[in-house]
Order: sequence, then structure tokens, then C-alpha cells
Amino acid sequence: CVVSATYLPPPHSTVKPGFPVPVSTNNPRVRKAARFGVDRYNNGSNDLFLFKEAQIQKAMVQIVRGLKYLLHVDIGRTTCEKREHPSLDSCHFQRKKNMQQMLRCYFEVWITPWLHEVYVPVVLC
Repeated sequence: CVVSATYLPPPHSTVKPGFPVPVSTNNPRVRKAARFGVDRYNNGSNDLFLFKEAQIQKAMVQIVRGLKYLLHVDIGRTTCEKREHPSLDSCHFQRKKNMQQMLRCYFEVWITPWLHEVYVPVVLC
């Protein structure tokens, strides 16, 4: 039996365990995470109208006891008032110039699927 003493390291990877990696902004899980961020924004906002995501500019995901999404999202004011509590999917963006408002936000959304938990520790707009 011959054993080689030569060590060959595994191929180098650009992705390191636990580091955030880019993910498609069209990914359904990214879109769902963005909605959790928007919901958190709406719950803390004093605006009379609900906001919803207009465009996800950049998305990254990090595996840390679940999935941590790091999102740069443009959100816009809708025509739906907060007291109505409708589904955001049926809300349209404001068309009146003086009512329009667009914000660029950064959300961190932690999702632990097996525990059915979502935590949004960071909302910066």
C-alpha cells in the first residue's frame, strides 16, 4: 500500500461559509423577505398610507442559523390607507405628484424556516 504525502487543498472558492453571497432580486424568497421588511417599515411609520416595494436594487443572503437577507429596496407610497389593512398586492402607487414618495431602504431580514420565524432587526430608510 502506497500513501502519498502530497496534500492537495480543495479548489479555492469565492464563497466562504457564513459570508453573504449575491442572490437574484427576482428570487421569490428575496421578494418575500423584502415584503417582511416593508411590513416592518409600515408598522413603524407615522404615514397615513402604506408603502410597498417598488424595486429590489440589490440582494444578498447569508446562512446563519437560518437565512439572513441583506436587501436594498426602493419603496413607494401607495393609495391604500393604513387603517384599511388591505393586501399590499392590491395597492397601487400614488399617481398624484404631491402624494408620491419614494424611499431607498436597507433591510436585514432573518428567516428561520423550520421554526416559522421571521425577524427584521434593521430597517433604514
